[in-house]
Amino acid sequence: MFYLGIDFGTSGARSIVIDTNGNIISQASRNFADCDNTNLAPTWHDSLWELILQIPEQLRSQIQAIAINGTSATVMLCDAVGNIIDTPLLYNDARAASILPRLQALAPPQHPVISATSSLAKLLWMQQQPSFQQAAYFLHQADWLAFLLHGKLGISDYHNALKLGYDVAVLKYPEWLENLEIPVKLPQVLSPGTPIAAIKSEIARRYNFPTTCQICAGTTDSIAAFFASGAKTPGEAVTSLGSTLVIKLLSHTPIDNSAFGIYSHRFPNFANSPHLTSTQPIWLVGGASNTGGAILRHFFTDEQLIQLSSQIDPQSPCELDYYPLLKPGERFPINDANLAPRLSPRPSDDREFLHGLLSSMARIEAQGYKLLQQLGATPLVRVYTAGGGAKNPVWTEIRSQYLQVPVTNSRHREAAYGSALLAMWGSWGRW
Repeated sequence: MFYLGIDFGTSGARSIVIDTNGNIISQASRNFADCDNTNLAPTWHDSLWELILQIPEQLRSQIQAIAINGTSATVMLCDAVGNIIDTPLLYNDARAASILPRLQALAPPQHPVISATSSLAKLLWMQQQPSFQQAAYFLHQADWLAFLLHGKLGISDYHNALKLGYDVAVLKYPEWLENLEIPVKLPQVLSPGTPIAAIKSEIARRYNFPTTCQICAGTTDSIAAFFASGAKTPGEAVTSLGSTLVIKLLSHTPIDNSAFGIYSHRFPNFANSPHLTSTQPIWLVGGASNTGGAILRHFFTDEQLIQLSSQIDPQSPCELDYYPLLKPGERFPINDANLAPRLSPRPSDDREFLHGLLSSMARIEAQGYKLLQQLGATPLVRVYTAGGGAKNPVWTEIRSQYLQVPVTNSRHREAAYGSALLAMWGSWGRW
């Protein structure tokens, strides 16, 4: 038996098929670089079928379940039969900034919806547009893509629905949100991985899927990547060293602090983990710094990073104290929109300069985890690393010294792998 995970990220879509032991059997990708960025919905639609067609037909005939992840707070309005009305708003679209005063008056303090890019802010902005009169459903990217496979409109998961205002502590929409009486249907919210329905019969016939193949509730791309890492015990965390530095920590206690961009996702109750029980939810808390790999690539090529890193002694103390940013402004672990980059003094030796950058970013990472714990999160015990920075062993050793816990690479780095696991766990009834 096999399980399919599909990841719709910012730059492209990916698919991974795994077996019951978690081995990767097939994978494919589709880049969005040559696509119309003004309206990506047709690209998402076509990419879904392209990725499926890249899976060998014989393998498709044995896939038992499918789960899809999408970018958090990428949303759209649909009519009564699922056609998208107007252009979807992407995860980083901040045109709803004018809605913030209304949200601050409606939502509890520190709530994740109090952001210009939240799903609810976008929905309230959409309500002011002429096209809203044609709308029947409000959906997230992952919801709509799964609908194309199972045919049931208006179903989401509580990871995607968090920034819509769904109360993940009590698993229902809060009264303050229901009182808005928005004249479209908000999605029914399920636990990630919950089987929604069998694949549509016409899709099964066209692509040679079993008619019993289950389409499961999905998740967001960052949480799918967390699933892929192997972390599942409170105190374990994942640091993503991409263009920015993002940390996520499993905690017994939820943390919500909009000033630092910190919010908590409910972690699905995996029955195969003795640390997670239905009566005591576990939370995935995190934040994102503006430092990260983008600043390294501003100064060095990939080849230079490899060469210079190999010349650094990670045990040697570094006296350089930087705050590496490409431009002013930081959100976590310091909340200061005007925080200036600190990149001097710069030594004449590039190796020393890189050592200073790597050490400073490791210090910022450690400050981030310290802040989460000061706010009440479970103490850190292990960090898995994802993203391009995971390939740098010298940086890993430097980070381990600052973090004072074991630091290892994620078992798998692709979000599509995490969604494949989600499909497998869901089809097994693991929550």
